[in-house]
Amino acid sequence: MFYKVLSFKRVASAVIIIFLFAMSAGFAARMLTAAVNGTIRLLPIYCVKTDKKKVAITFDAAWENTDTKELIEILDRYGARATFFIVGDWAKKYPDDVKALFNAGHQIANHSNTHAAFSSLSSDEVESEITLCNEKLAAITGLTPKYVRFPSGDYDNESIRAAEEMGLYVIQWSVDSLDYKGLTPERIKQRVLKSTKEGSIILFHTGVANTPAALETILSNLKGQGFSFVCVEELIYKNNYKIDHTGQQIQTSIDDN
Repeated sequence: MFYKVLSFKRVASAVIIIFLFAMSAGFAARMLTAAVNGTIRLLPIYCVKTDKKKVAITFDAAWENTDTKELIEILDRYGARATFFIVGDWAKKYPDDVKALFNAGHQIANHSNTHAAFSSLSSDEVESEITLCNEKLAAITGLTPKYVRFPSGDYDNESIRAAEEMGLYVIQWSVDSLDYKGLTPERIKQRVLKSTKEGSIILFHTGVANTPAALETILSNLKGQGFSFVCVEELIYKNNYKIDHTGQQIQTSIDDN
């Protein structure tokens, strides 16, 4: 019995030492989270822990371009810099829209090349999807995106690891407007306002009928509450952070953002 207890203590001590070493080496800063069923689960950034009243307005651009000009005008009225996650095929079809968004001061980010389901792809295929999209966006804006959102929020460990190894931050969302489901502007507004807090990443889509009307009222309301609207690169921590089991990014030392 004594031998068994001693062995357990040694194993427990070894696990603690390994964990502390990994933490000190910056292991936690690489999107590694809680152990699930004996395996390490990788998570994208869903939101950011901050006491500052700032949120990130984001759009996925994969369908139509019918509201590009209107979205730019609304965002400009409220001094909002947004992040547009753009599919490579959309950029190829609507390069002038990508340029207009970029020239208006918004962040252009990667949303895959063909809107594929990343959890069903190999690492090489994920890399190809990201690379081809980045090449198309860079050809238009002159900048290579460092942020990616996987289509439909679909991810697994392999896809996140592949994107990480390419030097990209993988971004999810904490507030889903569900605008693409044909909700009324009022319903979209209610959903977003109910869930938004400091550090939220809010998801909208381009080319959706009721999004512009809802966006106007949402920005007006949040601005009245004292919120500012920043792009993802201004919201997240670039270094010295960890991601908890909910996908919340937490700063581990105060020398960034």
